[in-house]
Amino acid sequence: MAALTTIRNIGPAQEKLLKAVGVHTAEELHALGADGAYTKLLESGTRPHFIMYYVLHMALQGRPWNDCKGDEKAALRRQFDALKLGTFDEPRSELETFLNKIGVIDVNQR
Repeated sequence: MAALTTIRNIGPAQEKLLKAVGVHTAEELHALGADGAYTKLLESGTRPHFIMYYVLHMALQGRPWNDCKGDEKAALRRQFDALKLGTFDEPRSELETFLNKIGVIDVNQR
């Protein structure tokens, strides 16, 4: 099993966060994928950070972190916003968070 830091762009700080949510090896991270791993981070209370999200995507593709540009970056931003809404709704009440998750309300339209 390979260490997380064997993956390009994964440094000690991100390794520590990932291990805290149960992702201990490069193989586990690849199996989860970027969205799965990032969802675990958000569910654990890690504050959302778009750069961390797209760096994780680039890392799993073996690309430099700053290779994400243009339409690809815009698409990842939409994915990030959707993940964040589903898992990290700190300023919202528990009821609003739940209603948003099941699609009854769209908290972005307020």
